[in-house]
Amino acid sequence: MAHRVERINTQFKRELSELILRELRDPRLDEFVSVTEVDVSPDLRNAKVYVSSVGGQQKETQILGALSSAAGFMRSALAKKIRLRRMPELHFLWDNSIEKGDRILRLLDEVKDQDNP
Repeated sequence: MAHRVERINTQFKRELSELILRELRDPRLDEFVSVTEVDVSPDLRNAKVYVSSVGGQQKETQILGALSSAAGFMRSALAKKIRLRRMPELHFLWDNSIEKGDRILRLLDEVKDQDNP
C-alpha cells in the first residue's frame, strides 16, 4: 500500500504543478507558485499540498487563500486525469523549507567570510 501512495503523491505533485501553472487565472497568484510536496493519507481521503513561492512568506496568506478557493476546480480537474475511486480533499499548506535553506546558506557564507578576511 505504501508504494501505491508514493506513486499517487508523485502524480498529484506533477498534475497540481501543471494546473497551477497553466490553468489557474487568479490575480492573487502573480508570483511563481511551486508545489514542493504532496502527502496523501493512506485512506486517500485527504491530501496535504505543500507550496512555496518566489515572493516568500510575505504573500503566504494571499497565495494559500487563492489555492484554497480553487481547490474544488483542481480536485475535479485531477479526477479527470487520475483514476481513483475517491479523490482526496486538497489542503494547502505553506512550505518554508526553501527560506530556511536560503538562510542556512547565507549563514555559512558569513562564517566563510569571517574565516577568510
